Amino acid sequence: VQLQASGGGLVQPGGSLRLSCVASLFVFEHYAIGWFRQAPGKEREGVSCIVISDGSTYYTNSVQGRFTISKDNAKNTVYLQMNRLESEDTAVYYCAAVSQEYGHYCTAGAYYGMDYWGKGTQVTVSS
Repeated sequence: VQLQASGGGLVQPGGSLRLSCVASLFVFEHYAIGWFRQAPGKEREGVSCIVISDGSTYYTNSVQGRFTISKDNAKNTVYLQMNRLESEDTAVYYCAAVSQEYGHYCTAGAYYGMDYWGKGTQVTVSS
């Protein structure tokens, strides 16, 4: 199982970024895939999750209405569109996967329940 996250960068407050997570070596539709982030000195937290089989989604309160998670089954890719970025969104963002039978870890933002992790991508929101 491999996950490859990309799309991070430096953006001004109010700007947008789109993160991508390409999954390989497993049956994409059998998993829930989430985005997690970790800021310096803080615990890793769940940002958003999508259950691939039915498209159900989860967002942590702080990003509700600003971030949108989506998937492209043909490309085995999950996206995180991040709009109206704030300085508090600055963190390393990771994508992670778990078998859909344990998808409740993903939809609850419980990073400890995720089985597979990609390398992080840095998102910095600063003027």
